[in-house]
Amino acid sequence: MTFIYPNEYVDSIYDIDFDSLYANGYRGVLFDVDNTLVPYDMMDAPDKLVAFIRGMEDIGFKVGLVSNNNHGRVSALNRRLNLEMMPNAMKPLTFKLSRVLRRMEVQPEKAVFVGDQLFTDVWVGNGLGLYTVLVKPIQKKEQLVTWIKRGLESWVLKRYKG
Repeated sequence: MTFIYPNEYVDSIYDIDFDSLYANGYRGVLFDVDNTLVPYDMMDAPDKLVAFIRGMEDIGFKVGLVSNNNHGRVSALNRRLNLEMMPNAMKPLTFKLSRVLRRMEVQPEKAVFVGDQLFTDVWVGNGLGLYTVLVKPIQKKEQLVTWIKRGLESWVLKRYKG
């Protein structure tokens, strides 16, 4: 089951040491959107998130958004962020993630994927050889399909931590 284990597991995106990741040669960061950056029902990027992303760009990272959600939802969040994005990503399939990395001009071994789900975010990142960071979901309220997966994820995470 190690193919769905993340390299790191933290509380939120704000707990990731991006300075250290940059010092270790990582140059690109892809973020899942829903329940990783913002609650799945929030359409606009809050000021704190905008400042956080600008700080990452100041470090030198190229930053992108990757989501299984639709173009309208992802582009709405991206209005203030103005990042490379890949909606309808079909995670855990890897081909669209590869495409966005090529557009960003970042090699997979120099990229980080940050998300809140093992069976989509960590799986796709590990499948391409990215450094994967799992964050705890921002809110408990979720779409039905995600809620169903959380039970199995909980079981896997107990083994990961254990």
